[in-house]
Amino acid sequence: MGATVDWLRTTTPGLLVLCGLSIAVLLLAIIRIKLEPFIALLLTSLGLALAAGLPVSKIVGTPMKSGDSLLETGFGGILGHIAVIIGLGTVLGAILERSGGADVLTDRLLRAFGEKGAPVAMGLLGLIFGIPLFFDIGIFVLAPLVYVAAKRGGGSLVRYAMPMVAGLSMTHAFLPPHPGPVSLGGLLGVSLGWLIFMGFVCGIPGFIAAGIVWGSWIGNRIKVEVPEEFLVAEPVGDGPGTTTATAVRPPPSVALIGGIIGIPLVLILGATFGSQLLQANSQPLEVLTFLGTPAVALLIAVLTAFYVLGLRRGQTVQELSTLTAESLRPVGMLLLVVGAGAFFGKVISATGIGSALAQTMSAAGLPVIVLAYIISCGLRIAQGSATVAIVTTGGIVAPLVVDHGYSQMALALIAMSIAAGSIVLSHVNDGGFWIISKFFNLTVKQTLQTWTVLETVLSVVSFAVAAVLFALVA
Repeated sequence: MGATVDWLRTTTPGLLVLCGLSIAVLLLAIIRIKLEPFIALLLTSLGLALAAGLPVSKIVGTPMKSGDSLLETGFGGILGHIAVIIGLGTVLGAILERSGGADVLTDRLLRAFGEKGAPVAMGLLGLIFGIPLFFDIGIFVLAPLVYVAAKRGGGSLVRYAMPMVAGLSMTHAFLPPHPGPVSLGGLLGVSLGWLIFMGFVCGIPGFIAAGIVWGSWIGNRIKVEVPEEFLVAEPVGDGPGTTTATAVRPPPSVALIGGIIGIPLVLILGATFGSQLLQANSQPLEVLTFLGTPAVALLIAVLTAFYVLGLRRGQTVQELSTLTAESLRPVGMLLLVVGAGAFFGKVISATGIGSALAQTMSAAGLPVIVLAYIISCGLRIAQGSATVAIVTTGGIVAPLVVDHGYSQMALALIAMSIAAGSIVLSHVNDGGFWIISKFFNLTVKQTLQTWTVLETVLSVVSFAVAAVLFALVA
């Protein structure tokens, strides 16, 4: 027995066995026992640390000194990086949605693209509002607008829905301030500016292939009517964007909505590229760095939205405070999952499993970007959650990139490969699968034929772009 324990703790094959067993236990806890991913990740991490023989003082600290324990540094390190960003991003999405901005933008896009181009308009709508809105909230907000477009344009609901959900899925997987990409920034040590830039570079081709090309092709072959229970009354006003809420107050302009969404993106990218173009420690660079810090950039966007979409349109500070509190309620469990995933990664690094994986990968000749994609795909297919797949894979891969001197661009591309793997092959263990099925009147078979294939096309194409670019820069 003692020899077996020593083999598991001290040899490369033994450490890999421990890693495989821990992932199997994690999946079993989530899929079969139905534990919350936060609890499952926490239990698995503690079990792995003890099984690998790490000292208790290193795992959880001591009564007199716990601040440098794996538990606290794992949770604290990542949450200190992402909590403010996710919180502010959530509030920004809430105020944009409540103001009627989605309705206004839908109206303008449908007018610009016409009936034949309505599916493309729906895809752009998903892309734009997918940046500040979480995926499921985006479905709830935008689905009624897709119904209106489908009723007016005719044809299958699938033709209009697939481009929109492709846009939402792409932004959720690849772009900050969504939790997966933000978490990868902290785990892999890559700036959010590079994540935003490479997220668009890798994600847009996948969106076009999955949402526009595949969405149009499958939409002409699977006929689905707008679900009667979700039919809404024709909007009041001149276009599909006018609602009862926006009839009371003049709707915000498209330029205003686009400007607010663009504020954090421009500021963050400005800081990223300013660091490459401006002299170090110069005053312009100091200003750009401060304004482009993600938390500061998002705070500026939120305060701007509060004023121009809230106070100037008749809302009180109390109403805005209530909206903020309501929008932040779902964030708590999400942050706990991300923190527990980071703790899992710390344990993997401390046990030497990361080094063992690196040695095995080098011996097999498998590039890190391919390994990252494969691990993320496996976790996604097995347990369904994209966020869990991202943070778990990020924790496993992080030790593999520490000593390789990868550039920020290369690290961002590795992050994109993890993000791409996290959305592959959505099926019945994914909550998003059932949301799509319910809101777009699809049977399970039709959801597999449409949404599942769409997610896989988006994943494969985006990973292919990331892999090609990584081969050129790494």
